[in-house]
Amino acid sequence: MKYIKVGAASLNQTPLHWKNNQKNILTAIEAARAEHISILCLPELCISGYGCEDAFLSPSTLAQSQRVLQAILPFTADIIVAVGLPLAYQNRVYNTVALLVNGHLRGFVAKRFLAGDGIHYEPRWFQAWPQNIFVEVELGGQRYPIGDIYFNCGNVCIGFEICEEAWVANRPGIQLAEQGVDVILNPSASHFAFGKHLVRERFVLEGSRAFSVSYVYTNLVGNESGRAIYDGDSLIASGGNLVATSRRFSFADYQLISAVVDVDLTRMAQARTGECVPNLEARISVPFDYPLVFPNKPPSMTLPSWEYSPTVKEEEFTRAVTLGLFDYLRKSHSQSFVVSLSGGADSSAIACLVRLMVELGVAELGMTGFCAKLGHISLSQNTISDVVKKLLTCVYQATENSSKTTQLAAATVARNLGAEYVELNINKLVKGYVELVSVALGDKLTWEKHDIALQNIQARTRSPSVWLIANLRGALLLATSNRSEAAVGYATMDGDTSGGLSPLAGIDKDFLRHWLRWLEQQGPMQFSSFPFLSLVTQQLPTAELRPLELQQTDEVDLMPYDLLNVIEKGFVRDRQTPMEILSLLKVKFGEYGEKQLKVWIERFFQLWTRNQWKRERFAPSFHLDDESLDPKTWCRFPILSGGFAEELEEMGRG
Repeated sequence: MKYIKVGAASLNQTPLHWKNNQKNILTAIEAARAEHISILCLPELCISGYGCEDAFLSPSTLAQSQRVLQAILPFTADIIVAVGLPLAYQNRVYNTVALLVNGHLRGFVAKRFLAGDGIHYEPRWFQAWPQNIFVEVELGGQRYPIGDIYFNCGNVCIGFEICEEAWVANRPGIQLAEQGVDVILNPSASHFAFGKHLVRERFVLEGSRAFSVSYVYTNLVGNESGRAIYDGDSLIASGGNLVATSRRFSFADYQLISAVVDVDLTRMAQARTGECVPNLEARISVPFDYPLVFPNKPPSMTLPSWEYSPTVKEEEFTRAVTLGLFDYLRKSHSQSFVVSLSGGADSSAIACLVRLMVELGVAELGMTGFCAKLGHISLSQNTISDVVKKLLTCVYQATENSSKTTQLAAATVARNLGAEYVELNINKLVKGYVELVSVALGDKLTWEKHDIALQNIQARTRSPSVWLIANLRGALLLATSNRSEAAVGYATMDGDTSGGLSPLAGIDKDFLRHWLRWLEQQGPMQFSSFPFLSLVTQQLPTAELRPLELQQTDEVDLMPYDLLNVIEKGFVRDRQTPMEILSLLKVKFGEYGEKQLKVWIERFFQLWTRNQWKRERFAPSFHLDDESLDPKTWCRFPILSGGFAEELEEMGRG
């Protein structure tokens, strides 16, 4: 039997942060050497960072990546390391993985299948490498193989599937199995989305079984470049069995997993089931002496209990957004967060997530480690509430249309979270604006004639003061709009959309209300619930921008949020027409009647079309599922369009 020890390290990288990225890579390599790992897989493009965007086309980015690669080489004695970087060949840029063996660079595998859907725009920067082609590239006066190649390192054959390549039907693993490859490494930059972990686990397990190999998959972790959150999902499987897995959503700079695999065992499985189509020209032979390794009891693969919870989506949401907030705070060098706390669902959810960020981070890193990672902020290391008070300021801004209910809810939420709480009354400012404009235009503004304008001036008047507080504290102002509001433009530009980051713009209001009830009654596993949220969850969602006697609620203004969510998914995710969506709603929401359903569908499409300009101006948001409305990185739509006039007419006639 031939046993070797393989490993996968997830890294928290930052685009173009060369010192940070090199430090994390070297730290992971040193940890792997300490564990006597022979083959280590690091994430895709981990030298430069995955989210460099158009900087991938900068000569400086390519040069710095090569410089870091050369700096890493001396630290790879007695180990095989796969590390990702962009590389130019014949005036084209390729997404490559370099294989470093015992202190020497041995070649580059170039990605054949590029990710060009959803959040990914790889074809904008990279060329796809053709199958069965390899050449040589000159670097520093030496020539190295590059292309569709695999490596024979000390009589162990190593091949690659790079991220997207494992998700396609004609995955490279098929050809690698025909070459008799023993180990497939998959360096990935696979962003988090609800339920995606199970998909990854399936293709890793199936790849190891179908190809009769040991399969090593690794991923980035953390908020790398602002929008995408990576869960650090790393997996090792051999012969169809999962032998190692990481814990997701770590606050640490890296995580390392390892396993001892039996190469001879997978070879015998290939002998029974595999076909051989040898291409010896594509094999790069490299000497390497593996240390003598004996089979051992594999480490416990017991994942945290929340991974198996019936509320795993609520848990994933909590851990993804809190990790995203933490990395955004430290990588932007902001001193704290400021939230305009209305006492409603959205702003309360954001405030709770900041508290949970501290609780989860301290639970993993310890108070000293958590504060050290936020070293640019002077933090007390006494209690979690001390840290929250330093990191979160909540501002309630009342007008004559604000209720005692929301005021009490805001004060109670802030106090129980441990945040600093500030109350402002902006009613005189609002009245001053209204009077100023009324006089200038010679027209008294009234709710009967100027409803939308009078609502919006209140929301916009809240913006300067909360921005002032954020600026005074060097803080990041968090915008409070959610995805459902973004879809129909139910948000005031330069009002509730004000902020440098919009943490909830990637999640729908229906789920958000559900999540708050879950947090009130249950909360994340091994952490306390927030029962004080009952003051929020018992309210009907309202903007509180009309006089109280008008009893304004969101769902009267718009439509039921659960129904809005179905229309949005049908249109954005499934590309359905108004008529097709009507057929769907008649099944799911038939109790409302066809006439009312048509009214709501028409309202959605009209509001969607009119408000694309708003979505273009939203602060950056987190990607949490595959239905994002972010026009920069997911759902592109023209600012000016025909507004689905013909489609809505057809539905009306139907």
